[in-house]
Amino acid sequence: MDLLKADYVDKLGPLLSAEAAAEAPGAGVDAADLEQAVWVRLLESGGPTPDPAEPAEPARWLRRAVRAEARLARRRARREIPYGHGHGRGSADGSTTGGAAAAAEPEDALLHGEENRALRSAVARLPGRCPELMKALLSPRDLTYREIAGELGISQGSLGPVRSRCLGCLRRMLAAEVAAPGLRGKER
Repeated sequence: MDLLKADYVDKLGPLLSAEAAAEAPGAGVDAADLEQAVWVRLLESGGPTPDPAEPAEPARWLRRAVRAEARLARRRARREIPYGHGHGRGSADGSTTGGAAAAAEPEDALLHGEENRALRSAVARLPGRCPELMKALLSPRDLTYREIAGELGISQGSLGPVRSRCLGCLRRMLAAEVAAPGLRGKER
């Protein structure tokens, strides 16, 4: 670093701190990060530096550099998506994401597909009329109890108790598949 640029550090430090503190909240970055980016810009500038004899030029360059770095930070923030946001069930603010957003992340799509395969496999292993009833209840056609009863050939009044028994059986099957982990360490 030559003496000219070292002189800028001493003279323009307070102005840079004030400008960075003013621009940082709007850019969504820390003021210290903005200051550092401007100092790096000054050190990396290969072209002519502002004339130190005229005090207005270095200050004008510094203000323009702070605003330019703030614009770059805002653009970066719009393009970047931090890892961990929008993961399937809920985000940092507690809201849930929609189907399109959940399928956007590869991990979520994979986990969602595995959950669906495990559920379909368990439903297919249910005894008696349970597989047909569960498929009708989970149908994308959104059938009413009357339509389900007509398709399965059973009375509408018995759908509730049969559904309850089938769900209990399904719950027990899935609980057995997702058993609690065993004891770790020494057993006494």
